[in-house]
Amino acid sequence: MSTPVSDRPTPPPPPKKASDDAPGRVLLVPYPKIIFLYPTFLVAIVAAIWTHILRSDLESPVAPGVGTLFLGLFAVNLVILAFDFPRTTSLTMFFLAAAVAMGLILLFKFRPELWPDITNFLRHFHPIANATFYWTIAVVLGLMFAAVAIAVRFDYWEVRGNELLHHHGFLSNLERLSAPNLRMEKEINDIFEYLLLRSGRLIIYTSNDRQPIVLDNVPFIDRKEAAVTRMLGSLQVQVRREDGGT
Repeated sequence: MSTPVSDRPTPPPPPKKASDDAPGRVLLVPYPKIIFLYPTFLVAIVAAIWTHILRSDLESPVAPGVGTLFLGLFAVNLVILAFDFPRTTSLTMFFLAAAVAMGLILLFKFRPELWPDITNFLRHFHPIANATFYWTIAVVLGLMFAAVAIAVRFDYWEVRGNELLHHHGFLSNLERLSAPNLRMEKEINDIFEYLLLRSGRLIIYTSNDRQPIVLDNVPFIDRKEAAVTRMLGSLQVQVRREDGGT
């Protein structure tokens, strides 16, 4: 017994989702450069706890070592904050200068007769501070970080669908930009800043505005770029299928 064959065409299978892991929105938050002082904040807390537990007074041999470590890291942190190191060459020069300075300090320490004036300065260089000093530094930086965390909640960008939204102002002002052909470029302008927070610069091009939108100091920039790329790729696939493409 033969089975009747229907003349109706077989309906096409339902389209699958373009990308299951494509996010619905991506937040792009530019931060001020003060956030790169978080190593000094952490070292200040460690130094405060260390000096408090040991209960060392200003005459203790431990105090100059802790003070020297804090000042050294604070100086390096300020250099990172003040200058840009865009290439590995500048990074190599920085470590070379640090190595030369450390070598000279050790040389004058073990050979004091080479330059008596510098040797006397290094001999009397004993930076000391109590736990109150380090706690004060930590509290001040902590309050600044808290203020930054509050401020960025009133000024950030959001990529959603074919829109680019700018949230700004204490009254939650919203600026909508149509972005059907959104393009984005990533720049790593400072190697140290990238190592500290994986931060960099995002340059966003929209079809409506001639001037690009530049967002500096966006943390975890690789993750943000990958999320936006997945979102835009998912939208392009969906648009093509709705237009009848394969």
